[in-house]
Amino acid sequence: MDNDSVKLTQYSHGAGCGCKIAPGVLDRILGELGTQADDPQLLVGHGARDDAAVYDLGDGTAAVSTTDFFMPIVDDAHTFGRIAAANAISDIYAMGGRPLMAIAILGWPVDKLDPEVAGRVLEGGRSVCAEAGIPLAGGHSIDSPEPIFGLAVTGRVDIARLKRNGGAEVGDLLYLTKPLGVGMVTTAQKKEMVQPHHLAAAEANMTRLNAVGTALGALDGVHAMTDVTGFGLAGHGLEMARVTGVDLVLETGILPTLDREGLAAYHASGCIPGGTRRNFSSYGAHLVAEGATPFDRDLVCDPQTSGGLLIAAAASSRAEVEAVLLESGCHHGPIGAVVKGTGRVRLVP
Repeated sequence: MDNDSVKLTQYSHGAGCGCKIAPGVLDRILGELGTQADDPQLLVGHGARDDAAVYDLGDGTAAVSTTDFFMPIVDDAHTFGRIAAANAISDIYAMGGRPLMAIAILGWPVDKLDPEVAGRVLEGGRSVCAEAGIPLAGGHSIDSPEPIFGLAVTGRVDIARLKRNGGAEVGDLLYLTKPLGVGMVTTAQKKEMVQPHHLAAAEANMTRLNAVGTALGALDGVHAMTDVTGFGLAGHGLEMARVTGVDLVLETGILPTLDREGLAAYHASGCIPGGTRRNFSSYGAHLVAEGATPFDRDLVCDPQTSGGLLIAAAASSRAEVEAVLLESGCHHGPIGAVVKGTGRVRLVP
């Protein structure tokens, strides 16, 4: 086998965060766990449905712990490793924390793919860890039917600066740090319909760290934060809305995208991830999309891999928040607002 010609997406039935179990099914699974463990030092556990677990260290800081892994979303092994690593580390940033170290998780079909290809995946992951300033300190591997890669990441946060997916307040402005559309572009790749410049833009988007989350964590005006991955912008927005019983209003005309016209063309050609349909089936009843086009509805349900941070911040902190986003090279204009409601996401033109 010519390792340089290996196309990893041919060896997996899913892709990136689109592999995630649908929100409705996940609710049933997590329901079997019961309530969160009764430990006063466990500040955030599975019951919160947040981005990472948080454990009080007793000195004003807390350990932040997360794990994330998935099957290939791109063909190139090194790029796959970079995307998976950036995606996993993002959970630490979404809590306002700083990553400390990572442990690799690798599943590999040793009877189908050479170990050297797996080595390139690991090297890609290591390179992103280096960009984040942390070591890839070890890991665990298994022989599996499909290639899988990800990280378990440990971080630290000042408890006073901890950001959660709950806490959005009426009047807050909403921000999204990365453009949408990764799911449509990578589906177009699998259908061999993708334009090279769209794929390059999607890969650059997915390998970019959400390190701005640490700086945002220091701002009192940031009330809530989460990263947007497999459940799409609408799904992760719903998680944010439900905690405090507010509605998130998203202005579809100003949502950042990789290329709106290009995405609309892929959408019209049927390049719609299976995860988009699963997402809408799970939470569509809480998505008010009257008047929205089918494209806009699918765009907010589009599974994102290593997507951006969704931020709810006080309008009075707008200048401060946007200055941090601008300095970090992120999309820095508001995409909507938090209003009184019942835990829904509403789309308006």
